[in-house]
Amino acid sequence: MKNFLTALAITALLVSCSKKEAAPTSNKVDSTKIVDSINAARTKINDSIKSKNHFKDFSGTHKFTHNSIKGSGSVDFKKIDGERDHYDVSGNIKSGKNSLKIKGFMAVVSDKHMNFTGEITQSISGNDNGKPYMRKGTKTFMSKDGGKTYRLQDMVNGSGFVEYIDIHY
Repeated sequence: MKNFLTALAITALLVSCSKKEAAPTSNKVDSTKIVDSINAARTKINDSIKSKNHFKDFSGTHKFTHNSIKGSGSVDFKKIDGERDHYDVSGNIKSGKNSLKIKGFMAVVSDKHMNFTGEITQSISGNDNGKPYMRKGTKTFMSKDGGKTYRLQDMVNGSGFVEYIDIHY
């Protein structure tokens, strides 16, 4: 019985230690192709997400007002391709000798806030006899009425008076 167990153990060892032939796999797939296809799918998904606005779409022409200028003008929002919530903005108001121009870039950053970067130039006859006043840099327009009107938050003009410059949606 002892010999039988020894023979069985040696046979098991020989069978388990024998070198097995590796069967060639003809179904090998290039991992680079897999990674490239995954990256292409992710890029397509990311591009579709990137181009959609987080907030409402402002593309088009909107009413533009200034409390010292009679009537209203217009401001045009042109969506920047491939960017969400970013617009090129230009517009003006003119009534008699009074005028206001806006030109630059607008980024909608929340339901209530838009950041404008560019120039707002005005000439109001009641302020320093119409001397041009320019606001440059980044300025915030904020809405307190649920997004119907966005008011420039830099309200004090060059003469030290408060004025209201509004974009109406």
